Formats: sequence, structure tokens, C-alpha cells
Amino acid sequence: MKYSRVLLKLSGEALAGKNDHGIDDDVLEKYAHQIVEVVREGCEVAVVIGGGNIFRGLSGTASGYDRMKGDQMGMLATVINSIALECAIKSSGGKAKAFTSIRMEPVGELYNRDKVVAELNAGTVCILSGGTGNPFFTTDTAAALRAVEIGANVLLKGTRVDGVYTADPEKDPSAQKFDTIKFEEVIARRLKVMDSTAFTMCRDNNMQIIVFDMNKPGNLMTLVSGIKTGTLISN
Repeated sequence: MKYSRVLLKLSGEALAGKNDHGIDDDVLEKYAHQIVEVVREGCEVAVVIGGGNIFRGLSGTASGYDRMKGDQMGMLATVINSIALECAIKSSGGKAKAFTSIRMEPVGELYNRDKVVAELNAGTVCILSGGTGNPFFTTDTAAALRAVEIGANVLLKGTRVDGVYTADPEKDPSAQKFDTIKFEEVIARRLKVMDSTAFTMCRDNNMQIIVFDMNKPGNLMTLVSGIKTGTLISN
């Protein structure tokens, strides 16, 4: 294994599959299987998952929600997804535990870095839900923060595209993919990889990011084994 400990960031929208919202059981099962597969090979995995398939705090403000309350609803949406992933991983034969950024026992244990690291060492997939626990911060920022806190080797951003492109490949067929790219070039080109707060945290803490296609079966194993896939972003 090239990477002994990773932070995997998944989008909530991806869990919806072909639906506009909710959780697609097939997608959930496939994600859980990939995660269990790499843990069995000795890679420690922490997961941060978004909640956009249930509720997006920022877009909720357009419907009249107070931004702070909307973000809190979004945080709770990530907890729902995290519990679903926890159950799916256990059904796939793995060990999993959901931690929450705000206190809500018995739904999940309150996040504590040392407890998470101990669980990772024991082969448990730690699902870190609730974002940072604060409004005005995205789950991208939560992923960057947790990756740095737990000492992950790399932050893996699992998406439905296979890397970073010069433009959106789903809209521009002439878009070209980067195999590797520097943080500063991403900023200069204004490429939408993560929000600026998350991206700056990774850059300043030398936390490499790999953007890859999580929907391709076996891709997670390919990546943590050291076979190049997706796009590597580094200093």
C-alpha cells in the first residue's frame, strides 16, 4: 500500500445515484464494498460525506431559510448519510463508526481526534459527520481540516469524473485532463476543485489532494495501491 491512512471525501449528491435526491442503495453498497476492500489490505480510512442529496444549506437560503439554520440542516443531512454508510460498511463485513461534530449521542460519538486515530489503528472506518460543526463552512473544509488533524497521507476526493480538467468535461468535450497540477496553478486557472477555504488549508499544510472517479469499481484500491489514477494536486 502506498498510503497507510487516507481521508476520503464523498459528495452527498453522488449517493443519490441517478435520482435527484435521497440515497441510492446500489451506489451506497458499491462505495461500502470499495472502502472495506482497501481496509482489509491495511489502509486506514476516514470518510467525510456531504449532505447535498438531502439538503444544501447555501441553496436553502434562496427559499427563505436563515443561512445559519440552513447550514445546521445541512450538517444534519451529512449525519443521515454517515449513518447509512456506517450500516452499509458493516453489512459488507467491515467495522465502522460514525462520529459527529456536535453532540448527539446515541446517534454517534462526539468527534475526538485521539479516539478517531485509535479506531483507525484498530481497522475501523471512521465516518466524520456534521461538517466542522459550524455554519458557513462546507464539508470540503471539514474534509481538509480532519485530514490534517488525523495525519492522513492524502485527501482523496471521490467524484463522478476521473480528475481535474481545464473545464467541466461534462459540458466541454474539448476539456483536457491534468495528471498532476500544482495548488497555485489550480488557483490561477480558477478551477473548481474545492472551496477556497478547504483548498488553502490543504496547500498551507502540504496535504496532497487526489481527485478521482469513485464510481468506477476498484478505483479506490487502485489508487491507494500506488497506481496512478485521477489527478494529483500538490505544492
